[in-house]
Amino acid sequence: MIKRVSFVGLGVMGYPMAGHLVKQGFDVTVFNRTPARALAWVEQYGGSSVQSVAEAARNADCVITCVGADPDLRELYLGNNGIIANAPADAILIDHTTASANVARELSQIAATRHQHFIDAPVSGGQQGAENGQLTIMCGGDENAFTAAKDVMNSYARALTWMGESGAGQLTKMANQISVAGIVQGLSESIHFAEQAGLDVTRVIDVISKGAAQSWQMENRSATMIAGEYNHGFAVNWMRKDLAICLQEARQCQASLPTTALIDQFYADVQAMGGERWDTSSLLERLRRFRTDKS
Repeated sequence: MIKRVSFVGLGVMGYPMAGHLVKQGFDVTVFNRTPARALAWVEQYGGSSVQSVAEAARNADCVITCVGADPDLRELYLGNNGIIANAPADAILIDHTTASANVARELSQIAATRHQHFIDAPVSGGQQGAENGQLTIMCGGDENAFTAAKDVMNSYARALTWMGESGAGQLTKMANQISVAGIVQGLSESIHFAEQAGLDVTRVIDVISKGAAQSWQMENRSATMIAGEYNHGFAVNWMRKDLAICLQEARQCQASLPTTALIDQFYADVQAMGGERWDTSSLLERLRRFRTDKS
C-alpha cells in the first residue's frame, strides 16, 4: 500500500496536484528547483519539503514528477543523484510530464533494472483541472503498478485509464493534443467568420453550442476569445513543444498530420506576435490581426 509520496515539480499543475494528495491523507514530501515555492506549498498544505531530488526519492513508496520536457526528465531520473538511483526497490515512479514516448520507454527500462515501476501518465485538463482535481490521466507501463497507484492518481483525476505498455500514455496524449489543436483552430475560424459577417457572435456561439459543433473549448474558452483575453490556460510555448513531439512521433510511425503541421505554424505566428505566454485559444488573435494587416 502506498503511504509515502514524494512530488517533484511544483509548477502551475504540480502545486495543486500535490495539495490534493495531502487532502487524501498521503504523507507528502515535495521538491522544487525554486525552494521558496516548496516552502510556500508546505505552509499552505502541510507535509514537508527537501533540498534535493535524491532526498525526495529515498524511502518513498511513490515518486511523482511533473516538469517540462525530455531533458528535465533525464536530469531528474538519471545519474547518481537522480530518482532511479535513490528510490527503493518496488517504488512506483509516476511521470505527469507531457514528453516523448521514447523517453518514457527509456526511463521505464532503466527503472526496471532496479526493480522499480515507471508509469508515463500525462494529463489533460490544464491548470483548472489540476486545481479542481478533475484531470484526465492516460497511463502507460506495467498494469499491476498502475492498479497499485490508482488511489494516488485518483486524488486529482476525473478519469484515469491504463492505455498499454510504456509509452502508450504519451502516445495517447499526443492524440489529445492533435485533436485540441484542430478544435481550437476551427473555433477560432468560426468566431472570426461570425465577426466578419456582422453577426452577434455571442448569440452565434449560444446557438451552435447546442448542436454538433459543441466542444469543451467552445464551452470554456469562447467567451474569453470573443473578449480578446488569452490568459486562461495552457501557453502557446507549451503547445508548440507538444506539437513538435507529435510531429516527430508521426514521422517515426509514418502517420500523416497535415492539419497539425499547419496549425503548429500558426502558433509560430502567434509567438512572433509576442504571444508566447498567451493561451492556446489565441489562434483567434492571429486571424484578427491577419485581417487587419490585409485591410
